[in-house]
Amino acid sequence: MQIYQSLTPIHAPQGSAVALGYFDGVHCGHRAVLGAAAACAAEKGLTAAAFTFELPDSSTLKGGRILSLAQKHARIAGLGIEEYQEAPFDAFRSLSPEDFVQRVLVDCFAARELFCGDNFTFGARAAGNVERLRELCKPLGIGVHIVPMAQYNGQTVSSTRIRAALEEGRLADANEMLGEPYAIDWPVVHGKGIGGGLLGTPTLNQNYPAAALQPCAGVYLTRIFLDGQWRPAATGIGKRPTVDSSADAAVTCETFVPDYAGDIYGRQPVLEFHKYYCPVRKFNSLEELAALIHRAAEESKTYFAGENAAK
Repeated sequence: MQIYQSLTPIHAPQGSAVALGYFDGVHCGHRAVLGAAAACAAEKGLTAAAFTFELPDSSTLKGGRILSLAQKHARIAGLGIEEYQEAPFDAFRSLSPEDFVQRVLVDCFAARELFCGDNFTFGARAAGNVERLRELCKPLGIGVHIVPMAQYNGQTVSSTRIRAALEEGRLADANEMLGEPYAIDWPVVHGKGIGGGLLGTPTLNQNYPAAALQPCAGVYLTRIFLDGQWRPAATGIGKRPTVDSSADAAVTCETFVPDYAGDIYGRQPVLEFHKYYCPVRKFNSLEELAALIHRAAEESKTYFAGENAAK
């Protein structure tokens, strides 16, 4: 997938089918829009494209980042999008609806077909809606297709609902709405060596950046992609009351990978969260904490062995 980070013409010699949206979680609603654009492009000999935008890390407009940019790009590319434009929001936020259609959709994308949800807005102060998009595109011969909003448990799927599910420990709900497991790929950094030194359970530390959404504190059954293969693991997110009870203790994300001893500091392995296992609590001894970590790791091995057997 070719990624453009400014308003610039994409490569679309026959024109493009464009998915429009923010796509912050690449959830099942976003997937429907992106997949529809890719399918149309394949059918009509167009370029499968997507237009979105990037907010600065300090922005609170959309809430904490659900996926890293790398994860977002990988998931969108996996849906068949070939040309992807992710301009800074400030590059086009002041455009009128008419200018947005001409300068972005026509000049940059040579758009022939557009796909979006029925809540799509565009232009300065969100002045344009889907009906206005149809009005502006009709004389240009550009088709506008409204993709039905995805539903989960009787309500529309949204990134807001996914954020709430992750923050409340409802991982199963979040993963259903995302369409695949919630995952991170933050860099592996050095910790305090407590896992390997005192507990006998060396961990990989992938601490959350400030702009990212942080899920509910707890222990999770996870799997991590290391050395070309997925490995079962157990991950703890939160403060570590057993080893640090201070009020300003740091929140960490630590993963124990049983039977693995490689050095991956500085790398960014993908870590998928599959099941919420238990909350974080203070133990009476380091031995009790180590026992929990080992139980969670064994449970993860069993869980993924069952998953593989079911395939």
